[in-house]
Amino acid sequence: MEKYKNVYVLNHPLIRHKLAIIRNKDTDTKQFRDVVKELATLMAYESFKDVPTQEITVETPLEITTQTVVKENSIAIVPILRAGLGMVDGILSLFPAAKVGHIGLYRDEETLEPQEYYCKLPSKIEEKVVMVVDPMLATGGSACDAIQMLKKRGCKRIKLMSIIAAPEGVDKVAKTHPDVEIFVSTLDRCLNEHGYILPGLGDAGDRIFGTK
Repeated sequence: MEKYKNVYVLNHPLIRHKLAIIRNKDTDTKQFRDVVKELATLMAYESFKDVPTQEITVETPLEITTQTVVKENSIAIVPILRAGLGMVDGILSLFPAAKVGHIGLYRDEETLEPQEYYCKLPSKIEEKVVMVVDPMLATGGSACDAIQMLKKRGCKRIKLMSIIAAPEGVDKVAKTHPDVEIFVSTLDRCLNEHGYILPGLGDAGDRIFGTK
């Protein structure tokens, strides 16, 4: 969204191609899960362009040189349960040493407000770049609450990655947490009366885990 400096829409042809697959109601559980993982990898490549780095010395077959590498213990991935779990392996394929925490929030079906039920985070998470992941950014309530939980624990460098976002959710997170970078692959039209994104893809958690 152009009016927010902290929102990035990753509009790449490969991402659009894979979005078409997961939107399709006939995509089976395995393919849906695999493509969500692939999308997370593609999005992470762009989202971590400013990842902390350090210089090391490397001996090639011919000489000694210096090389830039990702700084050790600098990244944490925090999925919002349960759908966010589907994105974790895609990011770990690029950053296998990243630490992983978990935040459990469920949506009250009447108020649509998030309720916390679980939080387990890596030690010294306040020293890391933290990527919060959730495939769908709908109302923005869960994302805002998860980010606030991390800030209360001292986290200062927080990013949010969602595959599909509604304008309402992006607007809420961008306004509430203007210091948090938001990465999405597409902005959909709106939310329906039940808080689902249109056109969306249905319930991401159910489709990842085959529970509906």
